[in-house]
Amino acid sequence: MSAVPRATPSDDDPPPQPPVKPDLEDCCHSGCTQCVFDLYDEALERYEIALAAWRQRDEARQTSQATPSRPKAPRTRR
Repeated sequence: MSAVPRATPSDDDPPPQPPVKPDLEDCCHSGCTQCVFDLYDEALERYEIALAAWRQRDEARQTSQATPSRPKAPRTRR
């Protein structure tokens, strides 16, 4: 029986993926209310917000892994 690899924190919270930019020929050039480029711009804004949030989580995760908590030494009375 083979061992199943354990998930690491980065596997549990992968970075968001940017939206795919439409090609010029994806637009019909008829002035649609929801042009593919408008939809792309909205998706790009959501991606940038998600990426900023992910970076904060990733930085916090790296900081917590870099500074392991050590038990405090008992205080001595004088």
